[in-house]
Amino acid sequence: MIKSTKTSLKFSNQGKLEELQTLIDEYREVIKSFIDLIWDQGDLKPLLPKETTNQVTTWLSARMVQCAGKQASAIVRGTRAKQARRRFVIDKLIVGGKFKRARKLQRIYDEKSISKPNIDKVNPELDSRFVEIDIDNQTSFDGWITLTSIGRKMKVRVPFKRTKHFNKMLSIGTLKPGIRLGNRSATFVFEIPEPEKKESGTTIGIDIGKVTALSCSNGFSSKPNSHGHDLNSILKVMARKKRGSKGFKRCQTHRTNYVNWSINQLNLQGVRQVNIENIRHLRRGKRSSRVLGHWTYTAIFGKLESYCSGQGVLVHKVSPTYTSQRCSCCGWVRRGNRKEKLFKCDQCGFTLDSDLNASRNLASPLRAISKKPRLRQTNRKGFYWLAEGQECTVPATQKA
Repeated sequence: MIKSTKTSLKFSNQGKLEELQTLIDEYREVIKSFIDLIWDQGDLKPLLPKETTNQVTTWLSARMVQCAGKQASAIVRGTRAKQARRRFVIDKLIVGGKFKRARKLQRIYDEKSISKPNIDKVNPELDSRFVEIDIDNQTSFDGWITLTSIGRKMKVRVPFKRTKHFNKMLSIGTLKPGIRLGNRSATFVFEIPEPEKKESGTTIGIDIGKVTALSCSNGFSSKPNSHGHDLNSILKVMARKKRGSKGFKRCQTHRTNYVNWSINQLNLQGVRQVNIENIRHLRRGKRSSRVLGHWTYTAIFGKLESYCSGQGVLVHKVSPTYTSQRCSCCGWVRRGNRKEKLFKCDQCGFTLDSDLNASRNLASPLRAISKKPRLRQTNRKGFYWLAEGQECTVPATQKA
């Protein structure tokens, strides 16, 4: 299992930082030139041929040019991959006789034209041919990065200090001889032993939200941090910032740190499986506020899956349909049960935080439910949706 951690290069003097910036700018220009050359080529290999690499004029060494060509090839192939997957599904639907779904996906395929990727923020990915990492030294810094074989006989040596996450990764894994180089940071890569999957334990459900980032069926909920901020307050501050500004970037970092901190509070001891919502395209075709627009549920799910996999816990995605409207006590489903953060069942009177109630439903082994017009008319009146082995405990006089 591969894990990464980022450290700051702010301890370098201005001269070294300028040398790094010059190297990164030239590297990006080479990648851009390669993308222009290979964009219209059909079959691309990971390593570009000499006929292509020789067409680029640069002061970088031949090794660096080869490295940039490999990275450019990966970027182009990755950009094409999504369209290729759509084309594969369309052909499969046509062969299976599902022409209506095929036509719908074909319209999406035709509308989504592939454009050249923006490489303004692409960072060089350098291997052991260019990088030497020294973490055993007698200086005041925790480590040094030495870059060689760059070109112009340039040799750059920059210091860094370890973070808590770096030390944790170093204690359980092996540091690989390569980095991703940024303008003011370096990302190190570690190879971590794959944890054994747990064979026994409980199943819990985790509901994510904007107001409460995490709500777990075992009673855990994310709390404000030591500065009194929760996810909702951070998103409100972000909504007032101009995109791309320094203040906006600080809010982005604050949001990421809060999400990571909240997930790290989860205690998965004795847990075998975590059920989460299978949310996709939540805001597609819908208007949303600036606050909601900064709620990155994909980042929360990504961090959650990474945290669980590191502890050998299985992550299972569950359909979110009706999980926020169902009473986790009696199984009664009705739209009017939920009123923002309060859930109150109008059949059995059960009351709970709405997010905790939804997480309990995610953890329950619910029976399959029909998707016929999503039972919208029935849902206005209400219906019972019971889990496997669950019996209705509401008196007959209270049933609709």
